[in-house]
Parts: sequence; structure tokens; C-alpha cells
Amino acid sequence: MESTSLKLQVGYQLLFFVITALLKFDKVTDFAGSTNFIILAVLTLVLKGTWHFRQVVLSFLVVSWGLRLGLFLLLRILQWGEDRRFDEMRSNLGKLAVFWIFQAVWVWTVSLPVTVVNGIDRDPSVQAADIIGWIMWSVGVSVEATADQQKLTFKNAPENRGKWCNVGLWNISRHPNYFGEILLWWGIFVASAPVLEGAEWLVVLGPIFLTLLLLFVSGIPLLEQSADKKFGNVAAYRAYKRTTSPLIPLPQAVYRSIPSWFKSVFLFEFPLYSRNFPEEGSTWNRTRQGGGSDGSKIG
Repeated sequence: MESTSLKLQVGYQLLFFVITALLKFDKVTDFAGSTNFIILAVLTLVLKGTWHFRQVVLSFLVVSWGLRLGLFLLLRILQWGEDRRFDEMRSNLGKLAVFWIFQAVWVWTVSLPVTVVNGIDRDPSVQAADIIGWIMWSVGVSVEATADQQKLTFKNAPENRGKWCNVGLWNISRHPNYFGEILLWWGIFVASAPVLEGAEWLVVLGPIFLTLLLLFVSGIPLLEQSADKKFGNVAAYRAYKRTTSPLIPLPQAVYRSIPSWFKSVFLFEFPLYSRNFPEEGSTWNRTRQGGGSDGSKIG
């Protein structure tokens, strides 16, 4: 079962890689990644064929998340145009191939909790861990979907062109969508716990991998670097960054009063996120910015 689902997953990624490479059409990249989670969840459920309640629920949660995110990202990129992440890859087949291989590894690793559960014969009754995991997933997917929609609405408003988003959830977290995604996948893992034994507990590598990826590699660091370069010399943005949690949603008044060491240790405010942040009074990359003095709008 595992080999069959893995082959189909790789084949699915390969198909979209060929489309991207030949047509230089990268609008389907995120859609392919998100929907590949659906492929793995459904295939492992159907191929095993036991249809245990826990297997069906976890697969449904992954399919629901994948459909929502995949369609959202596809519609967004069709509306906005080309994905700038691939500006340097379109003419470099090697870099493009590495990206797609990494995406396949990402999907397979993060999916481990649901794919392993779908292959297990044990079927204990519903336990507290199941319910806790489902609640975590529900909160996480709600936060992610809300944050995505709030940012899309903000970006689509002509008066917000060139401004950073700090409305709604973005006013209490600099990256609420990532918080939601991390929480929902940890929820999937917690809900898988009642059937895990021995080496099966290694499925925890799925949410760990996702968390590390977003915290240290392709998630928050890249977005923080981009925002700092654009708005680093704007007083309102500097105040926003100092008073807004990087990941876990917290009221700004609360976050402002927390000691720096606590933020670094428990709230993921790592120096990595400010390595391109200009020193106070620096004049590099200074541009004229518009918007209110409250920092809610930066042009």
C-alpha cells in the first residue's frame, strides 16, 4: 500500500513539474502541493480498505484542509499573476527540479500521521486524544482560513496597494496563517496517537518537520526579510514589529509587556527574523511611505 501511494504521489508531482517546466506555467505549483495531501490521504484509506472511524475522520480532515487551501491558492495566483518565488527558476531546470522534489518530500513527511494511521489494523474506541486533536484541527483551520481571507481582502483593496496587512488576526500575529497551519497538523498528530505503537510514533516527524520548515526555512524568515526590506525604515512598521507576536496570536498590549528573553524562548521571536532589520536611524532602503500615523496603513 505504501509503495503504491508513494509512486502515485511522485507521479502526481512529476506531472505538474513537467507542465511547469515545459510551459513555464507556475500558477499550479501550490495547488499541486496542497492537493497531493488529498491524494495520499484518500489512496491510503481506500487501498487499506478497513474504513475505521478514526481513519475516515483523519482523512476527511486532511481532504477538507487540502481542498480549501489548494483552491484558495490557485484562485489567488490566477488573480495576482505570476508567482515571484519562481522568477529565478523558470529558466533553470535544475533549481526547478530541486523545488519539486522538496515539495514531494514535504507532502510525504507532513502526511505521515494520517497515512500511517490509515495502514493500521488496530481500532480502539474514541479517546480524549481524538477529541483534543479534532478541536486543535478545527481551531487551526479556522485561523488559517480567516487569516488568508483577511489578507486577500486587504491586498485587493486599491487603497492598500504596497502596504503590509495588520488587520484582524494580522493585528495580533505577524503570521497567523502559519500559526493555524502548524496547529492543525499537530492536531492531526494528537488525534492519531491512540493507535500508535513502537516505531509508529515516528510520525511525529510530520508536524515537527512542518514547524521547523515554517519557523526557520521557507516560511517566516523569508517573509520577515521581505517586509523588513520594504518597510524597515518606517516608524509605524517598526512599532508594529516590536509589538506584534511573530506567530502565536496575542494582543499587542500583552506582547509589548513580555520580557525579551521570554519572547525568544517561548514565543518564537528569534534574532533570525530581524537580521535584515535596519538599525534605528539607518538610512538604507529609505522610501517615502504614505498612510496613517497609527501604522495601520503603509504605502
